[in-house]
Amino acid sequence: MSAPSSLPPAQGENPAPENEGLAVDTGLKPAGPTPSSSRFQVDLVAEAAGAADKTLASGDKDAPAPEGSEPAAGGEEAKGRFRVVNFVDPSGASPPEAVPAEGFQNGDTVMSEGSLHSSTGGQHHYHYDTHTNTYYLRTFGHNTIDAVPNIDFYRQTAAPLGDKLIRPTLSELHDELDKVSKLMDGFANGDELTPAEEAAAKEASEPKGAVKFGWIKGVLVRCMLNIWGVMLFIRMSWIVGQAGIVLSCVIVLMATVVTTITGLSTSAIATNGFVRGGGAYYLISRSLGPEFGGSIGLIFAFANAVAVAMYVVGFAETSVDCIMTDEINDIRIVGTITVILLLGISVAGMEWEAKAQIFLLVVLITAIFNYFIGSFIPLQSKESQGFFGYDSGIMMENMGPDFRGTESFFSVFAIFFPAATGILAGANISGDLSDPQLAIPRGTLLAILITGIVYLGVAISTGSCIVRDATGNDNDTRSAQIMANCTDAACKFGYDFSSCKSDDGLYNCRYGLQNDFQVMSIVSGFGPIITAGIFSATLSSALASLVSAPKVFQALCKDNIYPGLEMFAKGYGKNNEPLRGYILTFCIALAFILIAQLNIIAPIISNFFLASYALINFSVFHASLANSPGWRPSFKYYNMWVSLAGAVLCCVVMFVINWWAALMTNVIVMGLYIYVSYKKPDVNWGSSTQALTYHQALTHSLHLSSVEDHIKNFRPQCLVMTGYPNSRPALLHLVHAFTKNVGLMICGHGSRRPNFKELSNDQTRYQRWLMKNETKAFYTPVFAEDIREGTQYLLQAAGLGRLRPNTLVIGFKNDWKDGDMMNVETYIQMIHDAFDYQYGAVVLRLKEGLDVSHISEQGLMFLSLSFFSCSLSLHDPGDDDERKAARKPLLRKEKSPQTLNVAEQRLLDASQLFKRKQGKGTVDVWWLFDDGGLTLLIPYLLTNKKKWNDCKIRVFIGGKINRIDHDRRAMATLLSKFRIDFSDINVLGDINTKPKKENVTAFEEMIEPYRLKEDDMEQDTAEALKASEPWRITDNELELYRAKTNRQIRLNELLKEHSSTANLIVMSMPLARKGAVSSALYMSWLETLSKDLPPLLLVRGNHQSVLTFYS
Repeated sequence: MSAPSSLPPAQGENPAPENEGLAVDTGLKPAGPTPSSSRFQVDLVAEAAGAADKTLASGDKDAPAPEGSEPAAGGEEAKGRFRVVNFVDPSGASPPEAVPAEGFQNGDTVMSEGSLHSSTGGQHHYHYDTHTNTYYLRTFGHNTIDAVPNIDFYRQTAAPLGDKLIRPTLSELHDELDKVSKLMDGFANGDELTPAEEAAAKEASEPKGAVKFGWIKGVLVRCMLNIWGVMLFIRMSWIVGQAGIVLSCVIVLMATVVTTITGLSTSAIATNGFVRGGGAYYLISRSLGPEFGGSIGLIFAFANAVAVAMYVVGFAETSVDCIMTDEINDIRIVGTITVILLLGISVAGMEWEAKAQIFLLVVLITAIFNYFIGSFIPLQSKESQGFFGYDSGIMMENMGPDFRGTESFFSVFAIFFPAATGILAGANISGDLSDPQLAIPRGTLLAILITGIVYLGVAISTGSCIVRDATGNDNDTRSAQIMANCTDAACKFGYDFSSCKSDDGLYNCRYGLQNDFQVMSIVSGFGPIITAGIFSATLSSALASLVSAPKVFQALCKDNIYPGLEMFAKGYGKNNEPLRGYILTFCIALAFILIAQLNIIAPIISNFFLASYALINFSVFHASLANSPGWRPSFKYYNMWVSLAGAVLCCVVMFVINWWAALMTNVIVMGLYIYVSYKKPDVNWGSSTQALTYHQALTHSLHLSSVEDHIKNFRPQCLVMTGYPNSRPALLHLVHAFTKNVGLMICGHGSRRPNFKELSNDQTRYQRWLMKNETKAFYTPVFAEDIREGTQYLLQAAGLGRLRPNTLVIGFKNDWKDGDMMNVETYIQMIHDAFDYQYGAVVLRLKEGLDVSHISEQGLMFLSLSFFSCSLSLHDPGDDDERKAARKPLLRKEKSPQTLNVAEQRLLDASQLFKRKQGKGTVDVWWLFDDGGLTLLIPYLLTNKKKWNDCKIRVFIGGKINRIDHDRRAMATLLSKFRIDFSDINVLGDINTKPKKENVTAFEEMIEPYRLKEDDMEQDTAEALKASEPWRITDNELELYRAKTNRQIRLNELLKEHSSTANLIVMSMPLARKGAVSSALYMSWLETLSKDLPPLLLVRGNHQSVLTFYS
C-alpha cells in the first residue's frame, strides 16, 4: 500500500465535479492516485492471466492509458460523491473500445476526489481512492470506504509514521449524503484528548533515536543491584548470629514472599496495556485512579530522593572508616562529592548511567564470588577471628536463635526487609524500556529469584563456617586436659572463646557473627574486594534512586495532578530527560546528606516503599474484583486473593518495621488522597475504581429491584422538566434542595431537533455542567414532537429499576394567556399523563417567572449561571435558523447587566432565590387534601437542609367552625406521630365562604375568551368547534364546577391573608377530572389559585402513603 498522503491536491488538479454520474470506465486510467484530500488511498494492482509478474501500481507515478480506451457514458446521478470501481478482464485481451455498462462487474464504491474529509487538526485519516481506475483491487478492505481492523486506529498517541489514524466515523458511513458533507471539523469521533493524552502525544512526537533498554539491562541489572544492597555484606552475617540459620532463612523467605507477590502484581498491571514512563506511579494511577496514584507518586518520588542520601551516607561511612577520622564532617564531605559525581553520570544520559550500572554489577558479583571462594579456603590466621571453614558442629550451633539485648525476631526482620525494597528499580524507568510488558515481569521476577537464592546462600554459608563470638586472640586456646569438657563448636578446633561472655551476661568480643559487621571481609579470598562490593552496592542503589525519583516525578507532573509543578514535566534531549527533576532530587539528597543522621528518616522511607507495594497489590485485587472487560493482563500467573494477601502483608510489615512511621505514612497518604480528591483533576484513565463503582451500582440496582418498596424508604424521585438545566435555575435549585443526598433527580428535556448526535453531545455537555455546579442530578434529553410527547417518553423510560422517578415537577406556564391555547392543552395533558402513570405532580410558580433562556449570556454570567458557551434557549427550534441560534455560542452583547429592563432584572434575581440561604421565616403548608403525605414530606425534607433550617413549618388545614380546636389537636397528634416539627397549626373554617364579588368578576373576565358558548350556536357547529379546540370551556361544565371555581378564588384570598410573607407556600394541587374539565378551565383554576403570591409549590401525590408512624 502506498504511503498515505496528507498533502493538498497538486496545482492544476481538479477535484471531481460536484454533480458527476456513476460513469462506467472501459479503459485503463492513470495507475496511481495523486495526493488528495479524499478519504482513502490504495495501491492498485493489475493482474493478467498467464503473466508471471504482477505489477503493483505506484502511488506516485502515472501509467499511460492504452490507446482506444474510452469511458462509457451514462451512469446514475449520485451527486458526484461516489464512483463505481470496475475490474480489468483477466484474460489479457485488449479492452474493447465500447462495452456496455452491464458487461462489467462493479466493485465496491469508494470515495472520489473532493469527497468526504475532515480537518483533523494534525491527525489524519487514511484516504483510499481509485481515481476511477479499473485495475483489479486485490486486497479486501482497500477498495471499500469501510476500514479494515488496524492497530493504528486504537492508539492514543501518534502512530509510528507520525500520524494517528482515525477510522471513518459512523456518521460518515451511515448518514445521508447531504448531511455527510456538513460533518463538523475536528476529531472524526468528536473526541478531544485529555491533558495527559496531549502530553503523551507531545512526547511521542519528540525526536526519535532515544536509548531504550531490554529486560536484562533495563530491569534485571537494576533490580539485582538495588536488592543486593549494603545489607548483604555488613548486616547479613549479624542477622544470622542473632536469628540463627533457620530463622534467618525464614526472614529471607518472608521478605521474598512479599516481594514475589508484589512482583507478580506488578507484572499483571504492566502487561494490561501499554506502559509509559512513571514506574510505580504510572501503574497505580492507571489502575486505582489519580487519587491513589497522585498521593503515592509524590511520596514515592520523595522516598527515592531521600534514599539517594541514605545510600550515599552508607558509602561515605564505609569510606570514612577506611581513610578519615572526623566522622560527621567527613561523611558530609565525601557524601557531597559522591552525589555530585552521581548527578553528573545521570545528567549525562541513561546510556552512561546504564554503563555505570553494568560496571557496578560486575564489581558486586565479583565480591559475592570472592566471599564464597574464600569460605572454602580456611586459614589458621583467621581462626582466632571465628572463621574455621565449613563444619557441621558450627552449623548446628548456629542453627537456633541467640537474640541479645532488645533484639527479637521482628526487630531483626525489620532491619533486613529494607534490603528487599528494590524490586521496582526496573519498573521506575518504564518509559526507557523497549518493551515494558516483557521486560518488567521477566526482569523483576528473575531478579527476586536470583537475589533470594544468594541471600539464602550467604545465610547458610556464614552460619556454617563462622562462630557467633571470637576474641581475635591467637592465645585463646584450650589445653588438652580440659578439652573433654568443651561444648562450644570452636573447642574442637582448639579455641576457647568463653571469655567473650562476662559474669553479668554481657558480651565483649570484637569478632564473630554477633560482633563484627565486616566478618565477610575476613572470610573472603581478598578482603578489599568486599569493600569494593560495599561501595558498588551503595553507589548502584544511590544511582538507581537518583534516576527513579526524577522519572516518577516527571510523570506525575505531566499529568498535572498537583497544580504548580508543571515546570518539572519538561524533558530534554532525545531521551526526554527530566533535568529539572534531577536538580530537585540532588537538592533533596544533599540536604539529607548534610544532616548525616538518617536513623529517624530511614523507617519512614522504608514505609513509603511498602505503601507503594501495598497499593500495587491492592490494584490487582481491585481490578480483578471490578471484573472490568478491560482488565485482561497477558501475564496470567497472578491471583486476586494472593494480591490482597500481599497488600495486607505489606501493611503488617510497615507496622513491624516501625509503628509510628507506619502511622505517619498512612496519614500522609490519606492527606494527599483527600487533597487530590478535592481538586478533582480532569483526567480519565479508566481506573478500576470506576469499573468497581459501575459494578457495585449495577449489583445494587439489581438487588433493589428484587425487593419491594417500603413506605419507610420512600423518597421523592423527581423528573424535573427543566429543558436545558441552566435555563430554569430556580426550579433546579428548589428541587435539588429537597432531593440532594435523599432522592433521584432527573432533568428532562424534550427537544424537536432530530439530530441525535447533537442530542448526545448536549447530554454530555449539560451533565458536566450539573457536576461542575455541584448539582446531583442527571440530564436526560429526548427527541419529541412536543413537550408532552417528550414527557411521556421520560415518564415511561427514565430511570433504572428502582431508581426511577415517582414525581413529575414542572414550572407554571406564566404566559399561557398570550400564546396558542393548544400549548395549554398540551401542558394540562402533561399533568394528566403524570397521574395516569401513577406519578405525583408538582408545579412551581414564581410571579416573576422561571425561564431565563431568553436573556443573553452576559446577564447569566453576571450571576455565574453559565458554565458553557452554549445557547440557553429552551424554545424548540422549528427551522434551521432557530436551530443555528439555539446552538450558537452566546457571545453577543445585546444586553448587559446594566441594560436589562426591570422585569428581566427581577427575573434574574428571582432565579437565584433558592440558591441563597433562607433567613428566618416560614414554609406554609396548606395540606387541604390527603394525597398520601407528599405535600407534607417535601417541606419537611426542605427544612432539614442547611439553607432552609431557619424556616419553621406552619400547617394550614380545612375544618368546621365549630370543631376548630378538635381538628387542630387531631392534626397535632398526626404530625407528632410522623415526628415532623411544626411551629403552628391553623384550621380554616371559612374556606367555603363565598369569595369577593370583584374576584369572581375578574375570573369570569379572564375565562371569557376561552368559553365555547354552545348555547349561542348550532349544535353541530358547537361540536365541530369543540373538536377542533378541545380546550374551550362549555357552559355546562362551568355551571357544574361553579363551587370548585369559587373555592379556588376563595383560597387565593386566604393565601394572601395568611401567607403573603412566607418564604415558600406548599399547597395541595386541585385535581380536574380527565375528560370532564377543559384545559382552559383547569389552567384558570391554577392561575387564580396561585396569582400574586410568594413562591408557590402546588403538590399532589399519587395517593399512595409516603409517610408512616410505624417502626
